[in-house]
Amino acid sequence: MASRIEDYALLSDMHTGPLVARTGSIDWLCFPRFDSPSIFAALLGTEDDGHWLLAPTADKAEVISRRYQDSTFVLETDWRTETGSVRVTDFMPVGDRRASIVRRVHGLEGTVAMRQLLRMRFDYARVLPWVSRAKDTGGATVLLAIAGPDALALRGPHIPHSTDHRHYGEFTVAAGETLDFELLWYPSHRAIPAALDVDKALQQTADYWRQWAADCSQDGKYAEQVKRSLLVLRALSHEDTGGIVAAPTTSLPEDFGGGRNWDYRFCWLRDAALTLEAMLTHGYAQEALTWRNWLLRAVAGDPEDLQIMYGLAGERELREEELPHLPGYENSAPVRIGNGAVHQYQADVVGEVMVALERLRKIGGAEDHFSWPLQRALLGFAERHLEQKDQGLWEMRGEPQYFTHSRVMMWAAFDSGVRAVREHGLAGPAEQWEQIRDQLRAEILSQGFNRELNSFTQSYGGTTTDASLLVLPQVGFISYQDEKMLGTVARIEQELLDPHGLLLRYRTETGLDGLEPGEHPFLACSFWLVGQYARSGRLAEAEALMDRLVGFANELGLLSEEYSVEQGRMVGNYPQAFSHLALVGAADALESATQTVRT
Repeated sequence: MASRIEDYALLSDMHTGPLVARTGSIDWLCFPRFDSPSIFAALLGTEDDGHWLLAPTADKAEVISRRYQDSTFVLETDWRTETGSVRVTDFMPVGDRRASIVRRVHGLEGTVAMRQLLRMRFDYARVLPWVSRAKDTGGATVLLAIAGPDALALRGPHIPHSTDHRHYGEFTVAAGETLDFELLWYPSHRAIPAALDVDKALQQTADYWRQWAADCSQDGKYAEQVKRSLLVLRALSHEDTGGIVAAPTTSLPEDFGGGRNWDYRFCWLRDAALTLEAMLTHGYAQEALTWRNWLLRAVAGDPEDLQIMYGLAGERELREEELPHLPGYENSAPVRIGNGAVHQYQADVVGEVMVALERLRKIGGAEDHFSWPLQRALLGFAERHLEQKDQGLWEMRGEPQYFTHSRVMMWAAFDSGVRAVREHGLAGPAEQWEQIRDQLRAEILSQGFNRELNSFTQSYGGTTTDASLLVLPQVGFISYQDEKMLGTVARIEQELLDPHGLLLRYRTETGLDGLEPGEHPFLACSFWLVGQYARSGRLAEAEALMDRLVGFANELGLLSEEYSVEQGRMVGNYPQAFSHLALVGAADALESATQTVRT
């Protein structure tokens, strides 16, 4: 049985992101990319679906400490047994294009008996590899597993032995002794790569992460949480393409035992745009340009072919498929790979992109022969689809609607186009865009605002709210202090706050999303509420809610998509970029409001 979601640590080489349980088992691993078929899938099934355990043999062994080395993704886990203590250091080398995981075992006190259990299951546990012992290019013996195009090589001082399609071994570690194990992926048609200089790789990896984190500009009470969140965003980014996955996992459920299980190992334009903004705010201009260039490459082509998400390198084919042989996390079926939402029309996406690129212009990001013409094409796409209903921010699988948030983001798209011409001197039909923008504003205030309730509504003509309405002031459509916004916040609090003070996205029991009802509070929404409180004079409430939310992170500073207060558990895909993006935004709002009060 898989561990609780919050008991996993993320490793990253900016190509993929395995999860390591507190038990010492790596239960999720896709090589060589985030979206590659898994090699370890115990997270979504049983141990026989693939994992790599490295831990003391003693029944009474306990983890006394688990942490990342400061500002890195080098994980240190300290174990204590009756005979001694040991430290396991897990990391993925960065910067050398080597797809591998290193596990270093170092004796701290006494002598500790260790065990290693390896089950390799390729292609989401659908393929058993051919396993044998072989020699690498340096003459060292490795455990070699091959299936089709993929090969894995395990090297170390103790190679486990085969028993019933698994490999098991035991060894002891004395105080002061260090043993290194490496699991390496490579294309099976190539020679087995030579051994790694672990000391050098560990130092280079730690140095990379620390140097990157050192550029983070953030003050205030939540500076450490912001830095870790930005590190998570970097860890979920592909080193070469700049694409950022929404999460490194698939099918971790939004409701335990339910069917709201989606593959998040792809790049949403919305997330890319919001990441660009977060990086800009905190001193990462070059990273922002890298994400901009990914985004522009991904959407290049006929604007009518625009998608809401793409693969890491801009791939367009993300066909959704169910894997019935995997029972799912805590029997939450179906397990899905690919994402059918790729074919949805979500009207807010062009606005997300345009707002982010407008903010990049404000800090001096220069447009080129590619970027501005493409933005003009996106505005042309938005204009041609002006009257089309959509599935909205939350990827509703029910009937399309005129979602108020989507219409506001269309307003924001044309507003950004007008600013690009009027304030930055770019060429474009500003008067035409201004007319569309103003028409949208009048329409939204007429049809997306319920005067009797004094509240914006989830969709035109509706009476219920949606947490995405908290984004309206973020893009400048309305002031945080406007009476219409304050009325909306009051209505959101009434309808969407759960008994524990956390915010739901919307009421799933309305059936609007075309799915069975039931999910837990979406963390990003509560972070948005923090920002709204902070910018509308409710600073004490903002800080109190923020303290609760950051308290839901595990000891490594990682957040999932949702949280169940009743069960005290994280829920949904993990770690979730959107949650960490929203944390950064909430912390920024709080710091800004606090500075204002001080002055």
